[in-house]
Parts: sequence; C-alpha cells; structure tokens
Amino acid sequence: MQQDPDVIARPPEALIGDLNPQQAEAVQYRGPALLIGAGAGSGKTRVLTRRIAWILTQFGAWPSQVLAITFTNKAAAEMRERLESLIGPVASRMWVSTFHSACVRILRRDGERIGLKSGFTIYDTADCDRLIKLIANDFNFDVKRYTPRSILARISDYKNNLTGTREMLAQYAPDFKPGQRGYRVGRIGNPEELYAVVYAEYQHRLAAANAVDFDDLIVRTVELLRACPDVAEYYHRKFRYILVDEYQDTNHAQYVLIRELAGVDAGEHADMGAVGAGRVGPAWITVVGDSDQSIYAFRGADIRNIQDFEQDFPNAKTIMLEQNYRSTQTILDAANAVIAHNEGRKPKRLWTAAGAGEQITAYAADTAQLEAHWIAAQIKRLHTDDGVRYSDIAVMYRANAQSRSLEEGLIQARVPYQLIGGTKFYERREVKDALAYLQAIVNPADDINMRRILNVPKRGLGARAESQVTLHAQQIGGTFWDGVAHADQIEGMTARTLNPLMRFAQMMQELREFAQEHDAKPSQIVAEVLERSGLLEELKKSQDPQDQSRVENLSQLQSVAAEYEQNTPDATLAGFLETTALVADSDQLPDESQDSGKVTLMTLHTAKGLEYPIVFLTGMEQGTFPHARAMEDTSELSEERRLAYVGITRAKRHLFVTRAAVRAQWGRSAEMMPSQFLDEIPADLIDWKRKEAGMERMRSGWRANASHDFGAHGGWNDDEFDAPSSFGGSSYGSRSSYGSGSSYGSRSTYGSGVRGSAAHAGKITTRRAPVRQPAQPASSLKADNHLRIEDFAVGDKVTHDKFGLGTVVDAQDKGRNSVLTVDFGSSGVKRLMLRVAPIEKL
Repeated sequence: MQQDPDVIARPPEALIGDLNPQQAEAVQYRGPALLIGAGAGSGKTRVLTRRIAWILTQFGAWPSQVLAITFTNKAAAEMRERLESLIGPVASRMWVSTFHSACVRILRRDGERIGLKSGFTIYDTADCDRLIKLIANDFNFDVKRYTPRSILARISDYKNNLTGTREMLAQYAPDFKPGQRGYRVGRIGNPEELYAVVYAEYQHRLAAANAVDFDDLIVRTVELLRACPDVAEYYHRKFRYILVDEYQDTNHAQYVLIRELAGVDAGEHADMGAVGAGRVGPAWITVVGDSDQSIYAFRGADIRNIQDFEQDFPNAKTIMLEQNYRSTQTILDAANAVIAHNEGRKPKRLWTAAGAGEQITAYAADTAQLEAHWIAAQIKRLHTDDGVRYSDIAVMYRANAQSRSLEEGLIQARVPYQLIGGTKFYERREVKDALAYLQAIVNPADDINMRRILNVPKRGLGARAESQVTLHAQQIGGTFWDGVAHADQIEGMTARTLNPLMRFAQMMQELREFAQEHDAKPSQIVAEVLERSGLLEELKKSQDPQDQSRVENLSQLQSVAAEYEQNTPDATLAGFLETTALVADSDQLPDESQDSGKVTLMTLHTAKGLEYPIVFLTGMEQGTFPHARAMEDTSELSEERRLAYVGITRAKRHLFVTRAAVRAQWGRSAEMMPSQFLDEIPADLIDWKRKEAGMERMRSGWRANASHDFGAHGGWNDDEFDAPSSFGGSSYGSRSSYGSGSSYGSRSTYGSGVRGSAAHAGKITTRRAPVRQPAQPASSLKADNHLRIEDFAVGDKVTHDKFGLGTVVDAQDKGRNSVLTVDFGSSGVKRLMLRVAPIEKL
C-alpha cells in the first residue's frame, strides 16, 4: 500500500485508543457514504481529524486526495492544527478550508473557462450594496420601498437555490436584456419583475467588472463543473475523500457542489477491489452534523440535506455520537427535554459521565432593565464570592436589540464586558478605502472600487466628474477606468476637472507598476498606496481625535499584510486581498482559551460552536424567544427550539435562564408571557429564585400579601437582589477588540429585533387577570411603600418597574402626598406620588 512518505505513520491504536466506541467506529468506517450524527459537545472535531489521519495511514490515501470542508476559517485553522499534530507538517499543504476558500482556488485555476479571469474581485456586502444603489439610480426605482438589503437577500435566495437570471427573466421580464438602458421596471406593479430585472443587471455588471459576490463563489463553481466535463473529471480524480463539517448548515447550492465534486451523479462505477475509494468512481463522502443544531434557515441552510442523507447517498451509514464531554447531566437533560418536542427528528439523547452538576438557576424580573440588573448582580457575586473569571461567563440573547438593557446593567454594576458586535475591521471606512485602492490596482475593471476612490481623499472630482466619466465609459463601451484613462476625449470637460482626473489616472498607473514589481510584498504595496494616495496624510493632518485611531487602523492593515507575507510562501497582492475578502463574522469570535477579563455578550446565532462555564440565557418570553414570527409557523418554531437547544448546550457547569414580565416594543411597554421553552424543561431541573414577577403575583390573587411583599403596585422586595449601587461615569463595556489598535469584533446580524406581544403557543402557564376596579384618585389610595421624601435628593438614581433607570430632577415635600419628578431618559420625565410609586433608590 503506497503512502506519502511525509505523513507520520501512526499505528491504529494511537488514533482510536482514547476514543469511545462510537467515535472509534466512525473513524474506522470503510464505505462510500458516512453520516456522523454528532451531538453538541460530543468531540466531532477530534473524530473528523482522526478519520482523516486514518484515511491517510490505513487506507493509503495521499494528502492531496483529501478535501476537508468546514464553515469558518477559524474552524479550518483548528482542524489543520490538529492534523499537523497527527500527521506532521504535510497537513499545511492539504485542502482544509471553508466552502468559499476552496471555490476561490478552483475558480482562480479554471474560472476563465466560464469567463471569469483569475484576478477577479470578491465583493463584500458594502460593495454589493453600492452596486444595487447604482442600478436603482439608473433604473429609477424607489430604494426606500425596495431596499438594497431586501433585494440582495432575494438575489441570495435565488443563488442558494441555483436559480439563474435567464430563468427569472423568462418568467417575469422576457423583454429585458441585461445592459439595456432606459428600461422601465415595474410597469404593472409586479415586484417579481423588478427582482428579476435587478438580478439580471446585477449579474451583468458583476461580470463586466470581473467580480463575484460571496454566493457566486459557490454558484460559479457549480456552473464550471457542470459546463466543463474535463474540469469536473480533474476534480473527481483529485479528491477521492471529501469530508464536510456542520453539514446541517449547508444550503442547496453547497449540497449540489459536494455531489459535483464527488462525481456522485457521473455514472462511473467504483473499483470494488480497492482498499479505499480507489482511483475511479465516486469519491467517499463523510459528513458530520447535528440536525438539532440547524439554526441558519434564514441564511438558506436546508435541514433536509442532513435529514435525507441516507436517501441521497445509497448504502450510507449513520453513526450517532451521544456522549457529551462539555456539560453536566442537568444541562443535557434540559436540552434533551426541549428538543424532544420537535417532530420528525432522528432520536438522540445526550449523556455525560461528568455527573448531574448544579440545578439551572431561573429568575423572573418585572422589566428588561431589572432582568439586566439581576444578571449583573449574579455575575458580580460569581466573580467576587466564587472566584469565577469574567471571561468564563457569557450572556446570550435572541436578538441584538436586547443587548442595550444588558449593557446598561453591566455598566452600572461596573462589570467589564465585550459585545460581539460593532463595526468589523475590514468594514471601517479608512480600511475599506485602502482596500478599494488595492482592488482597483489588481482589477482595473472593478467599477465599484474605482468609483469609490475617485475622490478619496478629496481631489476636486465630485459627482459631476463621476457622472461625466461614467457616461463616456458607456459611450465607448468600456469600464469606468477606461473612461478615466481617456478623460481627455470627454467633450465639454473643463480643465478644472480634467487636470485632477489625469493626475489620478497617472497615479493609478504608477501604483499598478509598483505593485507588479513588488507583488510578493503586499505590505510594501500597502505602504506605497497609503503614501501616494494621500489617505495617510489627510488623516494625520486632521484635528479630529478619532482620526488618530483611523491612522492606527491603517497601520494595522499594513501589519496584517506583513503577517500574511510571513505565513505564505508564495504571497501575492491578489492572495492578500483574497484573505481579507474571505474573513467571516464567525472568524472574529474570541478565543475561549484566553482570559480577556470581560464577560461576553452575544446573540445565540453567534454563540454556535462556543462554550462557557457559566451561561445566562436571557429574554425567555413568548414573542422574544421563541420569536414572534414563529408563533404560527411550525417550521419556524422548530428552528427556534433548535436555537434554544444550542443556547442551553453552550453551558458547561451552570446555566441561568431569565425572563422579563414587561419589555419595551416599538416605544411601548408590552406584557410578555413566559417562554414555552421554560415549560418544556422538567421542573426538578430548575431552581427558581423568583418564579413570578410582581404584577403576575398580584394577578394570581395574592392581593392580601401585596402590600407586605411587593408594595401596592408590584414593586420588589429588598432581599431578591441588590441592584447596582454605583452609577459612575466610567464605562466598563467595550466592543470586542482583537488585535493591536483595531476592533475585529463583528456585530451579529442574525435574527430580528422586532418582537410581537405575548402569544399562546404550546404549553404556557397562564393566569386569569382580576376584574379591574374603577379608577380612583391617587390621593385616595391607602397603599404605602414607606419611602420618605427627605431620603431623596436631586441627582439620585432610582429604578421603576415600568420606566427603568431614572434620575431625580425634583422632590416636593407635600407630606403624605409628596411628589418625586424623575427623568427616565427615553421614557420621558414622570411625576410620581412617592408613597405609591413602584420605585427603589439606588
């Protein structure tokens, strides 16, 4: 059995000796199709890397015959690192990458066969947005009604389903030809016609600019493999073993790509006498995933890919990994109980040898603000009394909009935190400007980036100059750069515009020549561009303090280029731009092994794949989590339940779940019912610190004790939690920052901040509200919370169970009817009768 001499030949026992029986079976399986159903925390990365090592050492495959696909650059780097420890340095040469990175390599090599030159540009979201706006301007449709974001989402759906422009035009706009001027969109008010026309024009302009968007990387690769049988045959012979991680997150286009690369439908028979996959026939496919963690349907992921694997790949074998190495049994029992309510799933029950562990701690707050205060107090206690590191704690929520109150609570409690969000490094304006220069140098046909830099920094070439160049380029049938290079031929152009245009053209030509001479040194090219373009000089001259940080960001960009040079033997400028273009949101997540000294705040979608000793799962209310749109849609509710399963299984030692009885929605306070997911967790697993909010206790008929326990208007008792006592001006929160002087945190945009009011779905604990009594003057109320006006002064901080945090602006001593005036920020200034107001001084 011939084997690559560079591969470290480990004996079988070294690869499977420390695995459990199911893991070992998955590593050793010999067959054309294998599904590893890997439950949360079941060691799937270990199994996947050991299987690759087994294929190389026991099946006799060569490293070049293996294609390993995962979803993030971070996961790919981890897989490559583990492989290197198993088989040696040869792992660094293997195709271990994301879908998009693998497709870029294929398209760089053979893309010209379908009209895509090797120097193509990869457009990011901002570039695509700008292109849609240019199309909207030319076709004169309303971008407020049809936003670029919504149009791009529709285009992404078309591409994920491999629906081409010809198909859409034939159905909705058969008379439109891409590149056609003066076409009137939506003549009969049909939005599908507009989407079809814009989609076709968008693709036409991408092709003219020799550019692709992210979805195109998959779609164009499928197109290449289908259109060019010889190219498909090359990859069928090259990749004999294909392994895909997170298979439950694949969309239709990625599913088809895998089948095309493997040659599943090519009709070629396998070599039955071969030890492994042999040299002919379909490649052997191994997929790893968990249908219970399929949470990206809104991005096009199709759960049917993993559910139907055994039907799609005849003679497929399924091996379930159910032993968990992350969480306690209590946490796993809760996750098992919740996900069991989803219908049509393959049975799986996670278990651990680690023991039961602590009960889940639960708390019902009166408001979102008080929920945040309680969470902050618990985190402070865990850190101070139990010695838990802040970096071992994560606070997770369904939608980004929930982070505001959580941040306020942590700031007030002086708890340091990092929010996984904010502007990504490569999307910062100054960095984007510098990258646009580099893209325009590599690909002069890239109109979007060429137009971006025309007047950056300002050189007297405004909108009029841009429109003159654009019109001339259209007349000569060329690119925007062609219009710039031949600006002296534009009729009616004044010297005031022509001179800076010619200087810009000369500068770009000289930068292009410099780049060609120093192609192996991207950091030197970056330095030259920053200097020659004037980007650096403009920022250095600025008196704006923020511009100093922008200078540091540009310095960081040059450092990133230098680091790329050191780590890449055959470094090129185009290669550097490719690495910056393929950075994804998930690659910006913190390294769990490092102590950041901060609590981490993130959405549940962002938390996928991470784990923390202590996790707070917040906003457990109907309409918040599960999301309002899932209330009447069974498939949406199933996905929300999978998201809850993911959230629960992020916790290693202790899980906290919290909810608020009242939450602000669209500027109004809405009463929220408890999440049905709370009812789905067995009661004996939960330790309720407070099961009902004050308002809910009153409605339960506990009026007799209301004055004693909660105050007449549903306040709270002092022993429930200590609200933060210090409200100093020092902000301890920070956007996540990874790297010197540059923020690499990426705000997760998963989910929507829109939440509906309480709705009934599933098993929910409901209570009948008491009959309302006729309103009466406040002065006649007998309730008394025993607060004294002399204890309040202007500037004091208070919390109100409805309006949240406020500042006292006036105190009027009127005896029994004393009045406090409080500024509650966004809720406005309120006059409160002190003795009946549900407030607490902080």
